[in-house]
Amino acid sequence: MFHKWLPRPVSVVLVLLASFAVMSHSLTGCSGGTPMARVFSGFDVSFSKSYENTPEFQQFRQAYNEITSNNGTRAQQFKHFTDAYHRIRADYVHETQDGPLIAAAIDGMKKIEARPGTIPPVQATEAALDAIMETLDPHSSYLNPQEYQDSKVITHGEFGGLGIEVNMDKDRKVIRVISPISDTPAYRAGLKAGDLITHVDGDPILGMAFLDAVRRLRGRPRTDVRLTIERDGQPRPFLVTITRDIIHIQPVKWATEGNIGIVRVTHFISSSSEALEDAVNAIRQKLAGRVDGIVLDLRNNPGGLLRQSVAVSDAFLQRGEIVSVRDRGGQSNGYEADRGDLANGLPLVVLINRGSASASEIVAGALQDHQRAIVMGSRSFGKGSVQTISPLNWDGALRLTTALYYLPSGRTIQGQGVDPDIRIRSKEDPDGRRESDLPHAITGSGKADQRVHHSLDEGNCPAAGPERKDKTLGCAVMLLQSRSKAEFLARMGAQRSL
Repeated sequence: MFHKWLPRPVSVVLVLLASFAVMSHSLTGCSGGTPMARVFSGFDVSFSKSYENTPEFQQFRQAYNEITSNNGTRAQQFKHFTDAYHRIRADYVHETQDGPLIAAAIDGMKKIEARPGTIPPVQATEAALDAIMETLDPHSSYLNPQEYQDSKVITHGEFGGLGIEVNMDKDRKVIRVISPISDTPAYRAGLKAGDLITHVDGDPILGMAFLDAVRRLRGRPRTDVRLTIERDGQPRPFLVTITRDIIHIQPVKWATEGNIGIVRVTHFISSSSEALEDAVNAIRQKLAGRVDGIVLDLRNNPGGLLRQSVAVSDAFLQRGEIVSVRDRGGQSNGYEADRGDLANGLPLVVLINRGSASASEIVAGALQDHQRAIVMGSRSFGKGSVQTISPLNWDGALRLTTALYYLPSGRTIQGQGVDPDIRIRSKEDPDGRRESDLPHAITGSGKADQRVHHSLDEGNCPAAGPERKDKTLGCAVMLLQSRSKAEFLARMGAQRSL
């Protein structure tokens, strides 16, 4: 069975992990552990504001004054909007156009059901910014002051919940499961990547703000929540009752199958690379140094800290670029391997699936590009964008997509994901929705993957794992125990494809 390997204390991080907390803020390229670090451009609001004199902006000012009540906060809230608007125009990953942004802001305010001239300015500002951010991409959003505080609680707090990474499906306006966290209530209840949560305790998600829905999912440990789930391939919705718990994030677990070491990385948090090194050393000790290969399992790993994804990649590489981050101006910040190969060249198989996103895609793609590992499983989620959480001068914050990730070969992760070298076809894991299927998803502009891939049926794989039910893992172990990749593919009746 898997050993829980956490020799260093790891703080209790989250219970219901909203995707903006783990998959976005933590992948901003922040250094020194500084939360909410402002990266890339520093957000200096002293630059020219000539656009404020354009007809579009003047139209917004007029609409704002007509819609809002003059309760003494109008001027400050308008400055708040202007501050946020500056940053969107200056730092969004793609250049924006004033016309569509302003039109969205005005439409957002007009949807407020109240008599013009009576709407509180703070409500109008939030509606305008929410509407603008919805036109950008699935991961950009405005956080009002309460949501901003809640995001920091989600990232650093200890509270009861389910153990799932989620975001708001902007098409259906319901909660989408990015990935269940291993060994949590949601994981044990059978929730899967791509599931849609349409109701909480019988109340529809449609019409709820994202953070309101998140609060409904969180709660005291040992309390129940009833979810209505829609799943690809299921003819009708079904109910799942889950008992909340405190989620202790254990980023690395390890096991052995014969002389093969298995290392499962579930999250990229601050201790992941150290826990990985400890796990590899423990495997060597258990097998008395007779290790024939390592399986690095990144399935259902939704991401985490950029620097940890770099450190985990670096643990298996001698040298070379791991990933680069490019903003809209073309400025690139690259990360290089320099630690040496922790596994000393041992054969390596990396497992991924649709629940593998962001940081886990960086690791899988880097090891694949350097031909250090054979990647096996199903195509990953395809989230290769960088979100910067930037506190605004007045209050609240913007969560803004500011850059994209690129793999060493020049391939983009965004919208494409990482294709495995050997795809495992499974009836229980259909090729469902990914990043590219989300409304307003950014299209990556990197090179296409030109590799020759192979595919095989999961039913041909032997079972492995603690419960002897994991056939994908079984195929990975079998590959490492074979004399060559070609021998394995021939035995399994694999098919070739581009």
